[in-house]
Amino acid sequence: MKKNILDFSKEELKSKFGFRAKQLYHWIYQKEKQNFSEMENLPKKLRAELEESYKISNLETLQKQEASDGTVKYLFRLPDGRTVETVLIRMREERVGESGDILQQARYTVCVSTQVGCKVGCSFCLTAKGGFVRDLSAGEIVEQVLTIRRELQNSTKENVVYMGMGEPLDNFDNLVKAINILQDENGLAIAPRRQTVSTSGISTKIDKLGSLDLGVHIAISLHAVDDEVRTELIPMNKAFNIQSIIDAVKRFPYDNRKRVMFEYLVIRNVNDSLQSAKKLLKLLDGIKAKINLIYFNPHEGSEFQRPTEKSMMEFADYLNQRGLLATIRASKGIDISAACGQLREQNL
Repeated sequence: MKKNILDFSKEELKSKFGFRAKQLYHWIYQKEKQNFSEMENLPKKLRAELEESYKISNLETLQKQEASDGTVKYLFRLPDGRTVETVLIRMREERVGESGDILQQARYTVCVSTQVGCKVGCSFCLTAKGGFVRDLSAGEIVEQVLTIRRELQNSTKENVVYMGMGEPLDNFDNLVKAINILQDENGLAIAPRRQTVSTSGISTKIDKLGSLDLGVHIAISLHAVDDEVRTELIPMNKAFNIQSIIDAVKRFPYDNRKRVMFEYLVIRNVNDSLQSAKKLLKLLDGIKAKINLIYFNPHEGSEFQRPTEKSMMEFADYLNQRGLLATIRASKGIDISAACGQLREQNL
């Protein structure tokens, strides 16, 4: 059975192919070649060896859906027949040019999956309904980004967020390997500062990630301000409660010019009161934080309801007026079930 060459770091390939590893990375990630036969500056014997033992493309695109806001959701089939979903979010950024003109620049965020299904079992999340199947390999994580990069025609402005299907820190080794592969200067060169790991709060692994000091951002899926409510929403909170998460965040090596992001999914009559906002303010005291307020996205079978626009605005205003930066995230791709908590395995 052929090995997935995307599973290997450049250092690992060096141990097998010496200085040719750098050339391999260049062909695969920068030239975006999918066949070894096209790698012209590699010896024919090596190309034949690679062709016999390795493969480059492992994901099959089964479906591609575009939302009214330009968000694109991909359904990929893995070699074992399982499927994962990946989301491309398009944005535009304005900057001032040398002549003083306002220039618009395209920016993209790729929301990648790290597992088929998820073990965490959050009560509000559609992904959790299918249970956990398996971890993705580093190469399967990387190829989601690589596949979309090919469609973006050599854009160098992608941000990568590990916020798709699965709990990234639950697939720790493959996550770290993917981060390093993606940031390699001979590869896609996506700097760690443009990679964000979202976690539901495995505090011991937040510490473990911090000890590696990779330079990535973290985003904490908090969603509640007291342990009783959070345990109802995220059962894992029994093992890793709010205080343990806050303590781990304070220990995490972070660029002091940046803010730690806390994601707060707002659910009507569950965690949307001003009393919750008051507790959140107190909880994050002493942390340079940004609160990303997210509308709950309803899905079939869910008992929860989307909050009103009024309650969202009041929640955000309460925090901002007291010095805690809070923004309301627009629900991108909601009409194609590509928004937060809506991704799932599908069988086509």
